[in-house]
Amino acid sequence: MSDLSLDFPGGDGRAAPPRSNGEFVFNAPWESRIFGVTISLHRAGLFEWDEFRRLLIEEIGEWESSGQDPSSWSYYHCWQEALERLLVEKRLLSAQEFAAHCDALARRPAGHDH
Repeated sequence: MSDLSLDFPGGDGRAAPPRSNGEFVFNAPWESRIFGVTISLHRAGLFEWDEFRRLLIEEIGEWESSGQDPSSWSYYHCWQEALERLLVEKRLLSAQEFAAHCDALARRPAGHDH
C-alpha cells in the first residue's frame, strides 16, 4: 500500500485516516474492510479520489456540527456514510438496492461480522 500516501496528501488533513506510527489504525474489522473496498473501487477507476474525499469532509463536517457526544465519534462511520453517498451518486448502487442490502445485513444474528 505504499502508493496510498499519494491518496492522502500530507497524511494529517481533515479527511486523512487515523494512523499510529505511520500505520493505518482500525478499531474494528469492518473499518478495515470498508477502507479496502473503497481503495479497491477507486483503483478500479469507479471514482476519483477527490470525489470521495469531498464527501468524507462533508460527512465529518456534518458530524461536527450535529452536536453529538464527542465519545460517539467514529471516523470510519463518516467514511462509510461518504462511500454510501458516492455509490448512490455515481449510480453504482441504487438507493433501493442499498436499502435492501442494509435490511439483509440488519437481519443477521447479533455478533455476525461478515
